Amino acid sequence: MTRPADPRYAELEPYRSYLRLLAGLRLDPRLRRKIDPSDLVQLTMLKAHEAEARCTFAGEAQRAAWLRQILARTMADEARRYSRGKRDAEMERSLLAGLDESSVRLEAWLADDRSSPSQQAIRHEQLLALAAALDALPEDQRQAVELHHLNGCPVAEVADRLGRSKASVAGLLRRGLRALREHLTGDVPEGSER
Repeated sequence: MTRPADPRYAELEPYRSYLRLLAGLRLDPRLRRKIDPSDLVQLTMLKAHEAEARCTFAGEAQRAAWLRQILARTMADEARRYSRGKRDAEMERSLLAGLDESSVRLEAWLADDRSSPSQQAIRHEQLLALAAALDALPEDQRQAVELHHLNGCPVAEVADRLGRSKASVAGLLRRGLRALREHLTGDVPEGSER
């Protein structure tokens, strides 16, 4: 028997892929062997669910910023767990700034100069859709797209990080961007390969 969905939790669920993307972009490579971005997101969602009843938001942008703060604290807590155990307020600020920067990069992909509330809501929905589409990519394509387009790494650096040739990374980027476009627009070109 399944439990009925808690409506408050349903409001947070669309942010899962977005938070996983941000956690994956900002997780220190030295901690990746010990901490999975999905685990960080699960802890973040749990903390958010527990605290949401005490919060009110003027819009989805505020909710997203609040979730990024929780994610930053969660990442700092987990990093501290695997280090000396001391609280490092500077690390938390740095993580939050990094998460905000990654969020801005994501939004820049979708940006156009519209600023009406309805256009901001549409852009926010597009941001969540982009995060979900990235999450649906095969792992190697997702990593290549995230490193190159969201972290700003040159193709040569992406190739080094992924242990692949530059030509291979170029192919991953091309297929990844095509898959993102198809996912986001619903357009599937005839005879397309993945």
